[in-house]
Amino acid sequence: MKIQAAVSRDGQPVPQIEEVDLEAPRIDEVRVRIVATGICHTDLHCHSGRGMPVPKPIVLGHEGAGIVEEVGDGVRGLKVGDPVVLSGGSCGLCPSCRAARPTYCRDTMKLSFAGMRLDGSSPLSQHGERLAGAFFAQSSFASHVVVPERSAVKVPEDAPLHLLGPLGCGIITGAGSVIEAFRLRPGQSLVVFGVGSVGLAAIMAARLSGASSIVAVDVAQERLDLALQLGATAALRSDTTTLGALQEIEPFGFNFSFNTTAAPPVYTMAIECLANEGTAGFVTRPQGEWALNVGALLAGGRKLQGILGGSAAPQLFIPLLIDHWRHGRFPFDRLVTQFAFHDIAAAWSACTTGSAVKPVLVM
Repeated sequence: MKIQAAVSRDGQPVPQIEEVDLEAPRIDEVRVRIVATGICHTDLHCHSGRGMPVPKPIVLGHEGAGIVEEVGDGVRGLKVGDPVVLSGGSCGLCPSCRAARPTYCRDTMKLSFAGMRLDGSSPLSQHGERLAGAFFAQSSFASHVVVPERSAVKVPEDAPLHLLGPLGCGIITGAGSVIEAFRLRPGQSLVVFGVGSVGLAAIMAARLSGASSIVAVDVAQERLDLALQLGATAALRSDTTTLGALQEIEPFGFNFSFNTTAAPPVYTMAIECLANEGTAGFVTRPQGEWALNVGALLAGGRKLQGILGGSAAPQLFIPLLIDHWRHGRFPFDRLVTQFAFHDIAAAWSACTTGSAVKPVLVM
């Protein structure tokens, strides 16, 4: 079928909406009409070439939500008309997948960034030429997508799909890191470096989990103000005095630090602010050289933990977040700014400049 998709090509400042061809779903796949999809910094970096290398041309987007329109052979858990939130791809066969840890699937990087199915095919083409159309197993900057059944999380019939797309990546990464990866307990402490959508989701999850001290660190005052409204107990502007201020707040150190930035000095600070046996979690790579001080880890039994997708199983965790939101315990909707799909350039700019915490394209 003919669909509309925002295609990323070399030399373009933003993806451009074009007509492309979408094939029918194969075995264990479904076709989904996208209602809305979030824009993530991973999309920005892959489009510009500053992130993980991806084939071009490609349709990016990996925070989609929509309605199932067609199911392929072998699909048993979804039917036409089901509302779904889309998550990343996984093989379903490796030890991590069998342990309900799909973000650590042995094929997760290939399924995320190769832009193709594992067999090298793509559901998208244009003028007879293959187009990379399986970014994070969805490529949701499009009016319609074909995705594996494993990647589509069924949500309640009355769920607000125009808001839910970011639950598939940015929100699950922040909240899952606190709840699933850290398993933060009541009375423990957390400092979050960088309070965009991922960091703010972590703050809301820390409040939900009963943390006694939740400190937000960022360079933008408006983000810090929002962090305080969403559950942070203190907020600090990031500068040369930040570590000292953190030590005043928690003289014995924090149980957890969570770094969403790519600044090498923040990686160091995230370790130095920890209590003995504390954990420093991170979700991105440092931009530039950074030397790990192994002695700082060893001396206090501290840990440095890389986290993908919040270490959460989307099929279980996304419905849980929706339930918390319904009961007013997890107001992630306050992060969302909506843009029409044809205004993707404005949404792209808002994400780049930070004027919107979580831009969402509404189809």
